[in-house]
Amino acid sequence: QVQLVESGGGLVQAGEALRLSCGASGSILSINAMGWYRQAPGKQRELVAAISSGGGTNYADSVKGRFTISRDNAKNTVYLQMNSLKPEDTDVYYCYVRGRRYTSSGVEEFERWGQGTQVTVSS
Repeated sequence: QVQLVESGGGLVQAGEALRLSCGASGSILSINAMGWYRQAPGKQRELVAAISSGGGTNYADSVKGRFTISRDNAKNTVYLQMNSLKPEDTDVYYCYVRGRRYTSSGVEEFERWGQGTQVTVSS
C-alpha cells in the first residue's frame, strides 16, 4: 500500500508564509505527478499547483508569483511554499500523488490523496 502524510498547515496573518509538506511511503516504484489542491466547505476541490516527474510545474492563476511547488524524489516528498498569504487562501489543502507501485502480482498504477491540512489566514 501507499500512504501520504501531510504537515505544515496552521494559522497565520495576511502577508506571512507557510510551507506544506507531503511524504509518500510504501511499496512505491515510481512517482509521476504530485500536486496540491484546496477545498472550501461546499465548493469543489481546485488545483493549486502541480509538478511532474520532470520538474515541470503548473499553478492556479490566483497563486502565481506567491506559491512555489517543489519535490524531493529521493524522499518521495512534495512541498508547497506559500508566501504573501491572503485571507482568500484559507482552505483545507490536500496533496495528490500518482505513480506506480509494487504488488504481489507485479506493478500497478496508483493515486492517493492526503488527509488534508487546514490553512487559515487572518486579515
